[in-house]
Amino acid sequence: MKLEKAAAASDFWDDSTAAQAKMRQLTKLREQTAVWEQVSRRLADALDLAELGDDDLLDELSQETEALTKTVANLEFRALFAGQYDDENAILAIHAGAGGTEAQDWAQILQRMFLRWSEKHGCKANILDQSSGDEAGLKSCLIRFEGDLAYGRLKSERGVHRLVRISPYDSSSRRHTSFAKVEVWPDVAEDIEIEIDEKDLRIDRFRASGAGGQHVQKNETAVRLTHIPTGLVVSCQNQRSLTQNMQAAMSILKAQMFDLERRKQEAEIASLKGEDISAEWGSQIRSYVLHPYKMVKDHRTNHEVGNAQAVLDGRLDEFMEAFLKHTVGS
Repeated sequence: MKLEKAAAASDFWDDSTAAQAKMRQLTKLREQTAVWEQVSRRLADALDLAELGDDDLLDELSQETEALTKTVANLEFRALFAGQYDDENAILAIHAGAGGTEAQDWAQILQRMFLRWSEKHGCKANILDQSSGDEAGLKSCLIRFEGDLAYGRLKSERGVHRLVRISPYDSSSRRHTSFAKVEVWPDVAEDIEIEIDEKDLRIDRFRASGAGGQHVQKNETAVRLTHIPTGLVVSCQNQRSLTQNMQAAMSILKAQMFDLERRKQEAEIASLKGEDISAEWGSQIRSYVLHPYKMVKDHRTNHEVGNAQAVLDGRLDEFMEAFLKHTVGS
């Protein structure tokens, strides 16, 4: 293997940062290869047993066949994650759309939905920053997800999410439509080399605050980074110290800059092919309808379910799978 030969070279560790990134990649590839090799051995053993024609082994073979069927189905699903960064951790941001309290409440509902999803998958979720709404909900939040195929799964959630319901904040009990924007980036800051010139960066320090404006820290531990050339802004306040918040914010900024450049290249390639690239904020990807009926529908794949509450409680896998199959097939 190319990576194994590189790792064996005498000068491999001369560049420790690059070496560590390659070793992480090599470890992932070895783990993936080991799974397929194990399944191959189990299949061969099962075939050998079947050829013996011993009736006493039928129950054992039946159980192994059922287990292998589930394992292969899972591997087939994982094969859908063909993107270069699908096995990376993910950074997800939620921004309330226009509409004040109603939209900010919707942003918080989405945050809860993604946190519930991460709990179901044993995925570690760390809220890096959030801005509380004026009366309720959230104006925005930033979450890092660490777990198996985190970015590969969550990339399906990028776009505008639309909620239709009877507003609990409307005294006349009228139906309202709210929007929130979700952004997702692969957490690849450790694996890429992006140089940020200090003169292109504005750094603002401020006190971390919680709901109601109460100060969580008396010192200025929160940080906001503004990359002037691109206009990218990252805030981080939920770490314990200014240094930790600065490191987290810089990591996220690098991931955003990397993703921005990557998507620019994809847009250029698509334009050469004659494809239309729609603005993300202007195209809703999914609607969550709670009144006059209950339904969640993904407008890219046309996949829909009637149990809207289950989706809001984190049952997102079928939407993610439908998106992956749609993407691979398109």
